[in-house]
Amino acid sequence: MLKRLWTYFSILFGGIIIAAGFNLFLIPHHLLSGGVSGVAMLIGYFTPLNISILYFVLNIPILLAGWLQLGKHFVVLSVLSVLVTTVFLEIIPVSAVATDMLLSAVFGGILVGFGTGLSFRVGGSTGGFDIIGSIVTKYRDFPVGSVLVTLNAIVILAVTYLEDDWNLALASMVSIYLAGKMIDMLHISHIKVTVFIVTNQTEALLEKLLKRPRGVTKIKTQGAFSHKEKDMLMTVTTKYELAELKHIITQTDPDAFVNIVETVAVMGQFRKN
Repeated sequence: MLKRLWTYFSILFGGIIIAAGFNLFLIPHHLLSGGVSGVAMLIGYFTPLNISILYFVLNIPILLAGWLQLGKHFVVLSVLSVLVTTVFLEIIPVSAVATDMLLSAVFGGILVGFGTGLSFRVGGSTGGFDIIGSIVTKYRDFPVGSVLVTLNAIVILAVTYLEDDWNLALASMVSIYLAGKMIDMLHISHIKVTVFIVTNQTEALLEKLLKRPRGVTKIKTQGAFSHKEKDMLMTVTTKYELAELKHIITQTDPDAFVNIVETVAVMGQFRKN
């Protein structure tokens, strides 16, 4: 129950933060956030159409694609995020907090990235290119933020052509880059770690570890000084799941020796979700 409440709160808070980044930093300076929101902004800047309505309408076909490729739970949370962002784009007034365009690009990018990363972390997205990025990373092991930066380059080229202003284009690039980095900082499920556990409670640990969706390898070891034989358990998991794994280890065998190293790559079968 608490986990579900935290999920919905994160989606709600993330949507508010994204809307604030748009209306208080990016839109007043005609900057872009990239992706579908960037397309909505681009159309809104050159037409009388409402940016929040455009943002919602453009997301509909992508949400349908996400429903088919990524599952019901992911898309329900994504729809909630899109709705919250759309509503608060209407509620929060468009007013420049900073007069400097570069400062607005920096803080706008950070806010948008934080809100998006928060949504990703609890299993949703903010719609648009986030869903396209998630579909790509479902089949290719790339960081989501990096995928979004690549997709957003098209939108930047569009604003450069239409505005004929490299200052806007370059500031928008800064904003999108920082948003991508912030997403990767929060959405850490693509970062793999290998955990080596030397323990005297092998069976008790295995009973709990094997309930998780990760494989475990048992290796016989011998202490160099004591010459005592022990078991070492090795498992590869994601950084997002690491806190849960640490909790299991400390509860089961607080005296276990644990070595955690970041994994560069994984070959073979590794469940991504």
